[in-house]
Amino acid sequence: MGVLNVTPDSFSDGGRWFDPQAAVAHGLRMIAEGADVVDVGGESTRPGAVPVDEAEERRRVVDVVAALAPHVRVSVDTRHAGVARAAVDAGATLVNDVSASLWPVAAECGVGWVAMHMQGEPPTMQAAPHYDDVVADVRRYLVERASAARQAGVEEVWVDPGIGFGKTVDHNLRLLRRLSDLVADGFPVLVGTSRKSFLGRLTGDASVDDRLEASVATAAWALAQGAAMVRVHDVAPTVEAARLLKAVAS
Repeated sequence: MGVLNVTPDSFSDGGRWFDPQAAVAHGLRMIAEGADVVDVGGESTRPGAVPVDEAEERRRVVDVVAALAPHVRVSVDTRHAGVARAAVDAGATLVNDVSASLWPVAAECGVGWVAMHMQGEPPTMQAAPHYDDVVADVRRYLVERASAARQAGVEEVWVDPGIGFGKTVDHNLRLLRRLSDLVADGFPVLVGTSRKSFLGRLTGDASVDDRLEASVATAAWALAQGAAMVRVHDVAPTVEAARLLKAVAS
């Protein structure tokens, strides 16, 4: 899953693809590099992000989704029902939902749905994350939401542990270390570690642009542990790593 942020303020590439033509061109480039899905988002959910008006978010994403949908599977990264519906009308077939609340929309529209775990809200989620047992707590939450979606009629349900969303470095590492536990719950698992700040804290690379190796390494780890998809900014090197893993495993 290639990340396409049509935003001015995303943590890794805010503003680079804010222009719709630039966004479509980048989406097509990721397809050429091997992306199976392009994830279009019009609202940054980085720590400290300011919410975006729903009409503005819809304006940002709909034309980009419509332009890419004939060429690749498109998901919409949103927590707003109106944006999800508009994106589906434009051709998206997967709702990537950081709020884990939009399964009724996915059921209504007949599309897939990703339930992501987030403790708190983007403006404050990294203030003081706390869990009794981060792995057990995240699993319980995701299984509950995913099961509700299945019961509501959503046929394609994914779960995402929400690396970096209301979690410390230790929380993120524990989730990655025991990712196979989440896989064992039976829902396909999506993992996004790409360029996230905890990687910089572990490697000492303060700049987002210096986290490529750590991003690819953690994506490869997630796939080796049974994740069905990884969400990445750097498609070509991640695809290469995934092909090498497949060759080793076959």
